[in-house]
Amino acid sequence: MSVASQSRMAGLAREAARFGAVGVSGIFVNLGVYNLLRRYASLLVVQAGVIATVTAVAFNYVGFRYFTYRDCDRRRRLRRITLFLAFSAVGVVIENGVFYGATRGLGWSSPLRSSAGKFAGIALATAFRFWAYRTWVFTALPAAQDPARPAGEE
Repeated sequence: MSVASQSRMAGLAREAARFGAVGVSGIFVNLGVYNLLRRYASLLVVQAGVIATVTAVAFNYVGFRYFTYRDCDRRRRLRRITLFLAFSAVGVVIENGVFYGATRGLGWSSPLRSSAGKFAGIALATAFRFWAYRTWVFTALPAAQDPARPAGEE
């Protein structure tokens, strides 16, 4: 493996670790809000799931912007926020589609089983979001190209 490949892999590993740290925090926010809403609000399971996901998305934007991708191009803030919200919306659909399938299709309505379905949806949506955010939303400045991103990739 070449030095450039090793550098790219190390950069990708650092990015994935930071993304993971924010993501794990977001999972706690997501599951915490979900379980609070399930316990104290008169909401349907999927309604509580969507509200929890949207809350976690807002939390994660701050974490990604100021921790994971703090060195990204700041000139296109409106574009970044628009793309973040669009890809987050796709993630909400993925996450809650899996969740809906688990709770309605498989009948996982108990607190433990519905949380397991919620977590499965989070896992699949997280993989999608990692790809989308690093590829389209939090792009590096051309002069300060991240070693984890091949040259010319935006």
